[in-house]
Amino acid sequence: MQSRCSGGERAAGLFPRSKCPTIPIEDNHKLVQLTDALDWDELENRAQEIRRGKLRNAAGRPPHLRVTLGAMTLMSTRKLTYREAEDLIRYYAPARYLCGLTETQWTPDFTTVWDFTQLMGEEGIKLINQYVVELAVKRKLADPSILVADTTAQEACIPYPNEMGLMGSFLTAVTAASRKVGRALKEFTRNTAAQFKAAKQRVREYRLFAKTKQKKDRVMTQMTALVEKINEQLRRALEAPMGPVHKYAIVARNKLRRLQQTMKALLPQIRYWLRTGRVASGKIISLHIPQLYSIVRGKIGKTVEFGLSWGIRRLQGGYLLATLAKNRAELQDTKFAVRAVEDHVAQFGKAPRAYAYDRGGYSTQNICTLKKLGVKQVGLAPRGRARWSVSGPVRDRLLRERAQIEAAIGTIKSSRYGFNRPAARSAPMMGACGQRAVLGFNSSKLVRQLAKRKNIVLVG
Repeated sequence: MQSRCSGGERAAGLFPRSKCPTIPIEDNHKLVQLTDALDWDELENRAQEIRRGKLRNAAGRPPHLRVTLGAMTLMSTRKLTYREAEDLIRYYAPARYLCGLTETQWTPDFTTVWDFTQLMGEEGIKLINQYVVELAVKRKLADPSILVADTTAQEACIPYPNEMGLMGSFLTAVTAASRKVGRALKEFTRNTAAQFKAAKQRVREYRLFAKTKQKKDRVMTQMTALVEKINEQLRRALEAPMGPVHKYAIVARNKLRRLQQTMKALLPQIRYWLRTGRVASGKIISLHIPQLYSIVRGKIGKTVEFGLSWGIRRLQGGYLLATLAKNRAELQDTKFAVRAVEDHVAQFGKAPRAYAYDRGGYSTQNICTLKKLGVKQVGLAPRGRARWSVSGPVRDRLLRERAQIEAAIGTIKSSRYGFNRPAARSAPMMGACGQRAVLGFNSSKLVRQLAKRKNIVLVG
């Protein structure tokens, strides 16, 4: 029996502890059940299809598609950063099983997982999610004959947009990026030093001392003139020959060009607001992600959300399919009420027997269009005193299905899946994070229902 020292420290063991433990993986673990349920060859084929469409040629080393697909699936099941995902794959046995790494010591780093997510994009992860939903239909866990649809907003991780804040963040970003370019913008930095100092004073005056609307407008007008001069000088500096730049300087120079173009479009919008007191059409709300837009929702406590619009379809059984809007006008309720059925027909080959949507998509023209598409029971909630096109038990069933889509949207927006306010710095990556959240929702539901059918109590 090993004795202990009388002091505060324990005595060292006779033999050092092994750092290569052997731990059996429980068969009823969630990640193990998910790994065994999916057809990874089919997933690799879909990923390869996206990869061929985006890469110029097949030169280079063959990709680790099986591993990176498992890593992306792991990140969908819970909200993780890329470094956290790398750590789990390296040290967590069920995660290694999900990635197909139980027979090797190699682990992908976080940049490999990020590069693969960026390569797949929103459309690639959407293909993977469609496979999971089709698998659920094949296993009789979802019924495509009953469809419910709705639109929602994906909020971006940006501060509340206001004119002075946007101009202040422009100055901060230009200052930081100019330092990384090096000597190429040294003259621009020296010539605009006084203007930067004056602009910072205007920001401080606006936030601390401007208490009335007249004073705020006066300070903002002065700030707009200063930013306009700085932006013009930045344009000239970027158009001037710079000589060779390398590595991070190239990234910083490209960022400065994007900022200059964005501010060039934003300044007339700010002047329009100062002149009329109204927000200009197509108002830019983020310098770094100019594709974002404001979405008027009319909710209590949150009338406007800033981000991207999505269309959500829900099959009977709870599985979701998501569609990202290319612009703010593409997925309005009146349009998406019909497009949801058209997308359903394109994926499953026929229209649903019953279909429900809220009153935002109601119109007599939409009802006629949906019936022509093959929907027999059209459950568009009527506006005003209009009558339902269905009644009795059919209407009650569609109302119950319609209520459940709100709960599903709230689930993907929870902290577990991270649909809302993702840690993304571009609109394409926001789309990828949104589809990944929906993929995690469907994957978790698939595992739970399959385990219930097999009478397995899940762990993990």
